[in-house]
Amino acid sequence: MPSAPDEAQAGVTTGTTDHSSCNGGKEFRFILSQDISLPLSFRVNRFVPDRTLLIERSAPVLFVECTLYIDGVQFGLSTNTRLKSLGSPYCWNELVTLSAKYRDLTPFSHLAFTVWDMSSGEDNIYIVGGTTISLFNSKNQLKTGRLRLRVWPNKMADGSLSTSTPGKVPKTKREEIERLERVANKYIRGQIPHIGWLDNLIANAADKLEKESERTENLHSSLIVELCSFEHRVVFQEYGAKLHTSVPSSLVDISKNKLVIACDPEIGRINPSEHKHSVLAWSLARGVNDREMKPSSVDRKLIQNILKYPPTRTLNVDEKQLLWKFRFYLTSEKKALVKFLLSVEWSDIQEAKQAVALIPRWESIDVADALGLLSPVFQNEEVRAYAVGMLERASDEELQCYLLQLVQGLRFERSDRSRLAHFLVNRALSNYELASFLRWYLVVELHDPSHARRYLCTYEMLEDAIMRSVHKEENGFQVWQSLIEQAELTAQLRSIMKELSNVKHDAQTKGRILEQLFSGIFSELKNFSEPIPSPLTPTVLLDGIVPEESLVFKSANYPLCIAFSTVNGGTSKMIFKMGDNLRKDQLVIQIISLMDRLLKSDNLDLHLTPYQVLATGLEEGLVEFIPSISVAKIIQKTGSIESYLQKCNPDEDGPFGITAQCLETFIKSCAGYSVITYILGIGDRHLDNLLLQDDGRLFHVDFSYMLGEQPHRFAPPSPPMKLCKEMVEAMGGTESEYYARFKSYCCEAYNILRKSSNLILNLFYLMTGSNIESITDKGTSKLQQNFRLDLDDEDAIHFLQGLINESISAFFPQVVETIHQWAQSRR
Repeated sequence: MPSAPDEAQAGVTTGTTDHSSCNGGKEFRFILSQDISLPLSFRVNRFVPDRTLLIERSAPVLFVECTLYIDGVQFGLSTNTRLKSLGSPYCWNELVTLSAKYRDLTPFSHLAFTVWDMSSGEDNIYIVGGTTISLFNSKNQLKTGRLRLRVWPNKMADGSLSTSTPGKVPKTKREEIERLERVANKYIRGQIPHIGWLDNLIANAADKLEKESERTENLHSSLIVELCSFEHRVVFQEYGAKLHTSVPSSLVDISKNKLVIACDPEIGRINPSEHKHSVLAWSLARGVNDREMKPSSVDRKLIQNILKYPPTRTLNVDEKQLLWKFRFYLTSEKKALVKFLLSVEWSDIQEAKQAVALIPRWESIDVADALGLLSPVFQNEEVRAYAVGMLERASDEELQCYLLQLVQGLRFERSDRSRLAHFLVNRALSNYELASFLRWYLVVELHDPSHARRYLCTYEMLEDAIMRSVHKEENGFQVWQSLIEQAELTAQLRSIMKELSNVKHDAQTKGRILEQLFSGIFSELKNFSEPIPSPLTPTVLLDGIVPEESLVFKSANYPLCIAFSTVNGGTSKMIFKMGDNLRKDQLVIQIISLMDRLLKSDNLDLHLTPYQVLATGLEEGLVEFIPSISVAKIIQKTGSIESYLQKCNPDEDGPFGITAQCLETFIKSCAGYSVITYILGIGDRHLDNLLLQDDGRLFHVDFSYMLGEQPHRFAPPSPPMKLCKEMVEAMGGTESEYYARFKSYCCEAYNILRKSSNLILNLFYLMTGSNIESITDKGTSKLQQNFRLDLDDEDAIHFLQGLINESISAFFPQVVETIHQWAQSRR
């Protein structure tokens, strides 16, 4: 499911009433539509055209127009997706949020989707087709999940009550893939029992059928959309309607087989006496101003437990009152400030003033806690300004570790020219690398219409500040111009990719055409007029492209591997990708780099390889090229990892004929990535995205699935860690001393990273507004769960050793690996 359903679920469970009813002894839990104040959201996934539909359109440029109709009348303005021109299937995977809220809907609410083609220009837009879907079913329950809608060719979507473009057709006229989609939705909702071995067979058959239906000539065009899912089913109810609650069995007249319904109008209302009592008790507790008051031993124990809570946990009323009562005593405890601010009733003006006045007296907090104060939970400007003040103490190197999240934190500021924005711009003036990365992060966020103005304002602040500054021997204009040249370089690479996309050949043929392009219309790229700072490493200056060392990779989107010559006589290689959203990889690599820093600060170097990743757009970006070979190819060519390491680092006297340093590097890197990928819940691990360098460093690539995500909806849970038998065999097997050392490194790394769990959780919490589909409350909860903060260090070691043993003995990954290798061989 997309991110929208997870966000909706989180919003509903905290802001609505959970109802239930009994039917034949089985409880049915549901949510009323009138209780949901969230805006209507859904995801436009992709359009699968009829092969004959677009045969006359040479290069279609498509977008989808989305319109809401309530009772047959258009409600609000239509919303359009971005343009798409990469060819069939046309995949947007775009989250659309309308102005209407779920509480505004009626049983006769429809979503109308019209697919348009703009290849002939804005003045001649061609209607590809339209489809309409009702948001409620015949039982007045909100539809959820993934839907495949029939698109009616050459028709605009009809939103009337008796629509002429129904997305769902009668059962007798459905294709097999349409029937399968409906069954899949029932499976996801739990209406079909889960049977592990049978589900795997069905999943493979479903994926095969879907791929075949898109590869062969479809009888009908289809639009795939995903509607939000909630914790329980959503049932329509109008405002003012009375809810019939479950009835005691004593009210059922069995002899007459009739159910007597009794309604209590007081159900759900606030008890005035209880409400008055709670208000008075709260006021009494908040009125305590004894600056010398100290907690008892029992209270101290309770407070210490509260301070150990993860940053995502909310406080109950008693915990808030306890922290407020002893607020003066807690000022010497820096870990208590964030928890204290969570206990403040910010709607109370006097209480808010007292809290703000107390902040300067508090012991200075760490950077990790300062990042937590920039989350959306804290809206008070003085609190956020204090957090920025604490961040000013961080070094440029440390600040660069958090820059991605700080840019996301701008979303939660109350003004466009906030103190956080000024802080980021001012620090960028004194550090070229910070300026370069800050500019790119802002450029990518300009694509988000909900916050584009905020990021445009910060971008203009950065441009104006740099243009007015003097940087070393260069003036501000030259500095800004060099940053703009980075964007011009990526635009040239984008043009090259588009030229190659028109060539329907393999990677080798595309590589030859790439050489021709560098000798022809893109020949000026072989020598730049002025050196250009590398977008991945701005301190490295590029002076041209080396065509003979550049190539096209054999992959789904055929990414480019471009070799650049540098001004110091070296070579810098980077991969340019289009059609892939690299923001998720960028985030994962940033966290891996941070974890590497945390481990090294605790004197544990696990020889990680946090290569550079930079998203330069929503579906494009650059990746640092690391000379390496996949484990899959190693097994194919040499038979084992051990043989490969013996070839690269031979030593007759070393363990297994390998130099001791190389084997130690391999063991440490395996341990580091095993722990990190477990904590981050990285999925879809196979031997093609595990790479090995000549010196023994193993590292992971391709982080499309994280925080517990799976490649497809029927996929069974993967083992906690990716520990293939080839890796263990290279360590000498499970009984060897080297495997024992591997487990020791894993446990040590796990406990070191657990100590910094608040920092990592706060960084992910700041990313919740980034529209990266994995970063949701549910995903952050998964991350928190993987840290196992309820365990002490010793118990955590036993827990992790159990995970390692579970991963080693897992059978299903071997099956997945076999299937993956088979799929790769057929490309």
